[in-house]
Amino acid sequence: MVRLILTISMFTFFLNAGVRHLTLSQALSMLEENNLEVKVSRYEETMKKYDIAKVEGKNYGTLDLTFTALRSNDPGNVFGFKVQSRSATFGDFGFDQFLAPLGGALTHAPISQQEAQGMNGLLGIKPKALNYPSPKNHFLTKLTYKIPLYTGGMLTNYKQITEKLYNMSKVDTQKVLATKRFELKKTFYGVGVLNSMISKLSVIENNIRKLKRIIKEMEKEGYAVETDYLEVDAKLAEVQAMMEQVKLNRKLAYYFISFLLNTEVSSIVPPKHNPKVPMVTKEIVEAQSLDVAKARLGRAITKDAIQVEKAKFKPTVGAFAEYGKSSDKMFKNYKKGFYTVGVQAKWNLYNGGADKAALEKARVNYLKVATQVKLAKQGMWLKARKLKSEIKIKNSLVKSYQRQYRFAHKVYETYKAKYKEGIAPITEVLIKESKEIEMLMKLQQAKNDRNEKVLALRELINR
Repeated sequence: MVRLILTISMFTFFLNAGVRHLTLSQALSMLEENNLEVKVSRYEETMKKYDIAKVEGKNYGTLDLTFTALRSNDPGNVFGFKVQSRSATFGDFGFDQFLAPLGGALTHAPISQQEAQGMNGLLGIKPKALNYPSPKNHFLTKLTYKIPLYTGGMLTNYKQITEKLYNMSKVDTQKVLATKRFELKKTFYGVGVLNSMISKLSVIENNIRKLKRIIKEMEKEGYAVETDYLEVDAKLAEVQAMMEQVKLNRKLAYYFISFLLNTEVSSIVPPKHNPKVPMVTKEIVEAQSLDVAKARLGRAITKDAIQVEKAKFKPTVGAFAEYGKSSDKMFKNYKKGFYTVGVQAKWNLYNGGADKAALEKARVNYLKVATQVKLAKQGMWLKARKLKSEIKIKNSLVKSYQRQYRFAHKVYETYKAKYKEGIAPITEVLIKESKEIEMLMKLQQAKNDRNEKVLALRELINR
């Protein structure tokens, strides 16, 4: 029992601790499977795929089963019910009122002229059975199939549009995934920069602690005063506060990585090498940019939309077949069924020019989107060139700050030695220390900015 409790406790501890020592390649694999925004985009993609099936299904027509239950005493309805269920009789026409006097006349000898006129009056009788029928139930079951035979190409073009919309949704998913990869990589490289900063700040902190010990010894011998010690202690507190801020930024980076991966991450292994600058040409941008690909799909969709509008000028032909049975009792006493088949052709010849206006609008929209494709190509190439220029600037800044940092560190060491010899005051030493820290911060920020620009360029060409 105790072992079981210990096992559960250890499992809970490791579960709460999260993923440890996560590499970038592992994180990228997890991102594709776990990221919630990518999942949402894939659901959108799947819905677009079903839109294709919906449009394609219209080519196969519709089959409807209809059941109707009615009750009426309307003469037209009642008579129609009886005819449709094949149960009508001559009595439903009121022949009983017509044949009774007619039958009496036929049993006598030849009739006189007056009697003949009376027989003509029979035609004016209003049969009660026909005009005032009793209420009647009517149950009708009907199977109807309708299918389009010719739509002027409208259904074909609609299907092509939905297929391209599905492809566009796949591009959208790739864009979301590319953006999340960029954010993940940027954070991983950022953590690497923060780790480097923590390491260097630790060295600076140790140097300041050593300086504090030196001042304490010099103070005992009368070569230093208390204010020297207090100044160095204040600088130590400043560096410690800076260290704490950097560690908190690293913790926030872990939170963001956990959010992207939808998994708790407690530590990572940052990449050892900086990201490489990809080779980028205008042709590569136009061939690989997702924004350009999406713009091209938009142009193709608007081209199909023109064909949809043209189809409105063509006739449409459809066929239908119907079979049904009816009775005065639900699902019982059905007589012989009835059927109807037919073909309908429809051609709109004039609608006030609305179709022509819609066609012209579709053509103008195609020209607009075609222009947007050119704009996307030029815009992406401009962005690529801008990023390449910014990377060169950041590379030069990194080199400059590296030299300045090495120089500032050397100057600090020199002034620290001078302070030991009593040549330089502690204030000068701390000023040089501040300069070293300043150059360190600028160097790490320049490295971080450079990595971000390189990753943005790689994302732009979907590398």
